[in-house]
Amino acid sequence: MAHDQVAATLGYLKANQLLLTTAESCTAGFMVALLAAEPGTGEVLESGYVVYSPSAKQRLLGVSEATIERYGLTSEAVAWEMARGALKDSAATVAIATTGVAGPAPQAGIAPGTLCFAWAFAGEPLAVFTRTQRFFGERDEVMRQGALYGLSRLAHYHQRWLRGERA
Repeated sequence: MAHDQVAATLGYLKANQLLLTTAESCTAGFMVALLAAEPGTGEVLESGYVVYSPSAKQRLLGVSEATIERYGLTSEAVAWEMARGALKDSAATVAIATTGVAGPAPQAGIAPGTLCFAWAFAGEPLAVFTRTQRFFGERDEVMRQGALYGLSRLAHYHQRWLRGERA
């Protein structure tokens, strides 16, 4: 099943001439690893950031300290800024960002398996769609499910963007 989802996303990226960058925290590069296991990924993958610490999110992606303080690391606001930051100095046309609590224990009162996502599409104006999703299982399973979810929803949000919808 995972192979089919990843292959479908890869095919969608190619068919729509999209170039992807990722900004992953709780999924730790899993999206890039899943894509890289498929032949032809080099045609559609520009880069992937793995940014665990708040300072890395700020330094590499331009996430605001004020946003982290106001909304917390596990928030759609942080995911939004991560996705925007990944696109900033990139030739990529789409970014997927993840931040959250993979587990096994809650963090800052947030249940394990809670992940926040952002899908950003380059253009004027920039369009960013966000969503929070909860996954269940062991830490590695939550990471895998989150990575697959982020990739599998790209086409949905791209279609919304093409219809002129904004987050």
